[in-house]
Amino acid sequence: MPTRRLPFAAPAAATAAGFVLIALSVASPAGAAAQTTSAPDAVKARRPIDAPASTRREVAVTAYNNNLGLVREVRELTGLPQGEFDLNFLDVPALINPRTVSLRSLEKDGVSVVEQNYEYDLTSPQRLLQKYLGRDLLLVETAENLQDRVTPARLLATDQGNVFESEGKILVGHPGRIVLPDLPEGLYARPALVWKLANNGPATQKIEASYMTDGISWSADYVAIADPQTARVDLTGWVTLENRSGAAYENALLKLVAGEVQRVSSPGMKMMAAEGRAMAAAPAFSEQGFFEYHLYTLEHRTDIHENQTKQILLLQGRGVPVVKKLVLYGDENQFRGRFGGMGENLPVAVTLEVPNTKAAGLGIPLPAGIVRLYQQDRDGAQQFAGEDRINHTPRDETVRLRLGNAFDVVADRVQTDWKKIGVLPYDAEAAFEIRLRNHKDEAVTVTVRESLPQADWKVLEASPEGKKKDARTLEFEVPVPANGAAVVRYRVALKM
Repeated sequence: MPTRRLPFAAPAAATAAGFVLIALSVASPAGAAAQTTSAPDAVKARRPIDAPASTRREVAVTAYNNNLGLVREVRELTGLPQGEFDLNFLDVPALINPRTVSLRSLEKDGVSVVEQNYEYDLTSPQRLLQKYLGRDLLLVETAENLQDRVTPARLLATDQGNVFESEGKILVGHPGRIVLPDLPEGLYARPALVWKLANNGPATQKIEASYMTDGISWSADYVAIADPQTARVDLTGWVTLENRSGAAYENALLKLVAGEVQRVSSPGMKMMAAEGRAMAAAPAFSEQGFFEYHLYTLEHRTDIHENQTKQILLLQGRGVPVVKKLVLYGDENQFRGRFGGMGENLPVAVTLEVPNTKAAGLGIPLPAGIVRLYQQDRDGAQQFAGEDRINHTPRDETVRLRLGNAFDVVADRVQTDWKKIGVLPYDAEAAFEIRLRNHKDEAVTVTVRESLPQADWKVLEASPEGKKKDARTLEFEVPVPANGAAVVRYRVALKM
């Protein structure tokens, strides 16, 4: 094969001779490619019909808390032939689960599915070359005088570098461009669903596809702004929607499912892959019960772009009454043996109880999320006062937030006695003394909450009197004077 020198536009002449110019850099990184057929085979088959995102007429997205989305979309197809044909359903998420895909025609006697494939082996320079093993192509090198040197060659290998045969010689690598004769049909720039369909209906049809995809998730965030006395809060809930699925959903109907939806693990086919907020006019979601979960529907359609984080107002409650408490928590392990001194300057937690009731200004199921509390200082500026994560909370339940530890209230705990006893049904006695110190210029009440290791126990003596909160919790409400102290002493018999 003699070497031909051509002017700068010479590759176009090669096109006229039957070469479609696909210039590839030899140093291009390897990627993935779709399963294709050679050009002669493709000529024999009927050309597939493409259904890109532009044919979409409707889309609905349901997002779950566990990085899961359900997509339902309607696309309009035109020019459908009778009998069997292939449909390329393009612009699907990169993280789609092909096992969950379903397709149906919205027309009577419309298309039916014969076969379904998920094409996720995407085109790239290296994968294109792999398709040309043993085939002829062109090597193009630009000379210093801006003329192209075009050399016909045959590709022998692509593993760990390209190997060509040209003019009876073996070339390992090439400094210029590689020009392929044609682009094989069936290559996909992005993942695609490919159906073999049978049509007994009209040439224009609307089809509905539904599928599940990873990469779509949502969470709830709450902002609580407390008054100076921490007696009431304005509570605003926000939905944060994350779309990392590898696709966009324009003008979508958005629904959110709050609850613990069980998923079964299976081998996947995954590919690729500000604290202060302005108050909105009104909540944008309506809520309804769904199975054993709760479903929130956005009242207007929205665009969900690829790799986007979107925030939408979920709820607002103004002037919600709250109760601030100081709580000292005990450890159930303190009853299991003889310890003596059990700690000095122990932290006393600051908690906030928020009633989720209609009378309090809320009364809707609250999705799990983080609640951040702000309070105004003397200058009227809002300052961050703590945060806590809440679980899914039904209506008419109380939200309890642990926001931090009190600065001016501390405690000491001493085990004053522990002994084995033989008084059935109990086999041990334990006694404790808890000293509470208040360095504030105002009196406070501290709740001392002791957790017992078993449900079988009995208070033998206590000062002040305690209350059995539940089967394993003993509580004391202890007033502590300003700049003063208070002491709790109690003895219990218990079964170890």
